[in-house]
Amino acid sequence: MNRKLDRVKTKPTLSSAAAELRCRAEERLRERQRNPPSEAGAPGAAADTQRLLHELQVHQVELEMQNAELQEARDGMEALLEKYTDLYDFAPVGYLSLDEQGRILEVNLTGAALLGVERSRLINRRLGQFVVPTSQPGFLRFLEQVFAGTGKQVCEAALSREDAAAFWANFHGTPALSVSGSRKSCRVAVSDITSLKQAEEARRRMEALAVRNRKLRREIVRRQAVEEALKKSKRYQSRLLDQSRDMQEQLRHLSHQILQAQEEERRRISRELHDEIVQTLVGINVHLETLAREATVNPRALKQKIARTQRLVGKSVNIVHHFARELRPATLDDLGLIATLHSFMKDFMKRTGIRVHFTAFAGVEQLDSARRTVLYRVVQSALANVAQHARASRVQVSIQKLPDAVRMKITDNGKSFDVGRLSHIKRSKHLGLLGMRERVEMVGGNLSVESAPGRGTTIGAQIPLRVQPGTEGGADGPPEAGL
Repeated sequence: MNRKLDRVKTKPTLSSAAAELRCRAEERLRERQRNPPSEAGAPGAAADTQRLLHELQVHQVELEMQNAELQEARDGMEALLEKYTDLYDFAPVGYLSLDEQGRILEVNLTGAALLGVERSRLINRRLGQFVVPTSQPGFLRFLEQVFAGTGKQVCEAALSREDAAAFWANFHGTPALSVSGSRKSCRVAVSDITSLKQAEEARRRMEALAVRNRKLRREIVRRQAVEEALKKSKRYQSRLLDQSRDMQEQLRHLSHQILQAQEEERRRISRELHDEIVQTLVGINVHLETLAREATVNPRALKQKIARTQRLVGKSVNIVHHFARELRPATLDDLGLIATLHSFMKDFMKRTGIRVHFTAFAGVEQLDSARRTVLYRVVQSALANVAQHARASRVQVSIQKLPDAVRMKITDNGKSFDVGRLSHIKRSKHLGLLGMRERVEMVGGNLSVESAPGRGTTIGAQIPLRVQPGTEGGADGPPEAGL
């Protein structure tokens, strides 16, 4: 801002104020005449002197009153000047007057304090000297726009103090005339916005930090999910390892049971051969020796002995056929699964008295040899268990076709048992259901066992259906009526 002091000039006029002043002066003079000082002199000279004195006294009173008013006006002006000076110098922002070259014409104390230079040293210095190089282009455009008279302009620039670090300043500029009025000037208000900039920077940092925190939280959630997945995978692998160990234990136990079963089967076959076949062959040999001795003595008795010998030979053949069927029935390869199961179940009903009802679909014969053998062995083992343990009177055997598998169910009406006990492999003394499960799983199937009091036991075996190429037409033939 420009400080301007108005000069007070007094000029004698015949205005109402002067007339009033004249009246007041005459009133004071009459007051003195009523109380004149004691003086002596000639009458004529005294009258002239009295008039002159009257004029002088009137003039003196006028001067005294004018002086009093001027003193009062000066006191008022000094008070106003002091207020103006306080408002100007101690304003919260810096005020500067600049010319077109950016030289400082006037500056208040706040502006000098912002620049860190005494006010007397700032006069006629360019304000651009305090602007940092990176802010110079914007500051110069600001001055050009101010002096172009386009209205109030605003600019932000970084300033460097002579005695301290740089700071950010906000400029508000308006055009104005200089004190002399001969050159252009502008008034600029400067305020320190470093704290605001720092707050904005802190806010940007906080926003960036918040973004990073959100990313970090997402990363933490992702890593927690990965960690949880790893834990689940570890638990799953642990379960797989336990299952693998259990399966290894089952395999070892199954191998041991298979070896025992093979040894027992060999012992049984050896005993049967010794008790049945050997004795029969010995009897045949004895009869043949007898025939050799009596061939010429009694022809009629010879025929009878030959007949008995033939019966022994037939019995031996039947025993061999029985062993062959138990080891591997030839009809399974020659006549198929359904005929073999019919023959086996007829023999089972004769031996045990347990009635068996059997149904199957003709397409089961399209299974390969391994799968048909598995189904036969499952029926064989299941009926053996029924005969030994179930105390049943009726068994239902069915083979059904599913869209992509074959399902066989064997249901009896005998007593139930604890299915959970099957998991304790070490407690099992015989192959039983474990052998059935191993056979079914060996061809990619699965075995299920259900047993409940009053409802008997149901064994279900489901194996994949793999029809041989070129035989699809007979896969869905009519069902075979059972026994």
